Amino acid sequence: MIFICVKWRVKPEYADQWAELTKDFTQSTRAEEGNLFFEWSRSVDDPNQYVLIEAFKDDAAEAHVSAEHFKRAQAEFPQYLQETPQVRNVLMEGDHWDRLGEFEVS
Repeated sequence: MIFICVKWRVKPEYADQWAELTKDFTQSTRAEEGNLFFEWSRSVDDPNQYVLIEAFKDDAAEAHVSAEHFKRAQAEFPQYLQETPQVRNVLMEGDHWDRLGEFEVS
């Protein structure tokens, strides 16, 4: 799978609205055939930073970045951001989350 983690530093005046501002993009991406997961989290240390973790099947990357909702996000999102997002993009084996055995819940 293609695993992607992106840090988004949102302008303070938009930080509380970020979930709503990205709602259509989020829903459209989750509906893509090759999407495995697409999840936003807000930093507990910086209320203006959101972290997006997403994964796609190996052959789904081109369809994602070519999608109309992706192109709209490219045009729209920069106005809400403090800086260009930071990203890590890696290919990983499998297509799922593994269990963290060191914190096994019985």
